[in-house]
Amino acid sequence: MANIRIVAYDPLWSRIFGYLQARIWRQVAPHITAIVHVGSTSVPGMAAKPIIDMDIVVADQSQLAPVIALLAPLGYHHLGDLGITGREAFSRPAGFPNHNVYLCPHGSLGLRNHLAVRDYLRVTPAAVSEYNALKQRLAADVGHDWRAYVAGKSDFISAILTTQGLNQDDIATIHQSNQAPR
Repeated sequence: MANIRIVAYDPLWSRIFGYLQARIWRQVAPHITAIVHVGSTSVPGMAAKPIIDMDIVVADQSQLAPVIALLAPLGYHHLGDLGITGREAFSRPAGFPNHNVYLCPHGSLGLRNHLAVRDYLRVTPAAVSEYNALKQRLAADVGHDWRAYVAGKSDFISAILTTQGLNQDDIATIHQSNQAPR
């Protein structure tokens, strides 16, 4: 298993997101409200694993099954929630840029978390610097141990979510999800 690799921000990430977004949008548009770029690659200046994270947003739970079915012909395999409530995960099709796709009902905890962290980092340069340093240090310390890497970021992410008004019960859920087997 390869070591976790954190690289400097690349402006190309937003163009890769746009390409992937357009491809998915054509397939699922009648059933969704948005496809949003989230995660570290969505924050200018943020160092990141070179993996685009994107959330496909549906109005409510009733739209999950139709969108899951429509993503399959594009090569996306549904993986379930992977222990994170309000976020359905998919494997990416072979031959496409490295990316993660999540399907989230509007207002779900998974979507709220992604947007809250992204939006905070986009307007808080000091937090970007601190988070960059944390991720670089963790990647160097944990090698290929993804659980340790995610767990090492939990307190930082929880502090952002607290700043953004997420309640403590939801933050506890996030910590439990980060410890769930993958």
